Amino acid sequence: TETNKLLCDVCTRRHYGPKKNIKSEKKYVYTNARKQMLISLAPPILTLHLKRFQQAGFNLRKVNRHIKFPEVIDLAPFCTVKCKNVAEGNTKVLYSLYGVVEHSGTMRSGHYTAYAKMRSMNNRLSDLVLRGRSPQALETEPVKGQWFHISDTHVQAVSASKVLSSQAYLLFYERLL
Repeated sequence: TETNKLLCDVCTRRHYGPKKNIKSEKKYVYTNARKQMLISLAPPILTLHLKRFQQAGFNLRKVNRHIKFPEVIDLAPFCTVKCKNVAEGNTKVLYSLYGVVEHSGTMRSGHYTAYAKMRSMNNRLSDLVLRGRSPQALETEPVKGQWFHISDTHVQAVSASKVLSSQAYLLFYERLL
């Protein structure tokens, strides 16, 4: 919209007629547009990279504020109607958080740490990854497990609320099946 309108060749021809040299006359019609990208194949593992910097002229600044993210996320609103590996009739495509990468410091220096959930093996997810089979039963709860904060030389048990309040840089989700 506004200054981000897109050049529309069809609208230009409709407005100015089917002239062959419209572009040389520099008469264009710009229109509001909306672009939508949808997922056609739900991945077994979903990795989200959050943009943690802001450009101000030629300078880059790190964004230090908290970005809220859920422990369980539903990708159904972002999937095509006929998503290839979603059973017909399923109205949810759920993922459970199992890992977070966090960066502390500035754009020029800092330290990366991670939060990881120790959990039991998800055999149904393994079937999907290794054999391409999607089971009929659908889990809707986050995978149970203990969260840990991992830094260079130490590992410490932490609560899920501590993880969800971190300044996430990368988020790792596994499909709930």
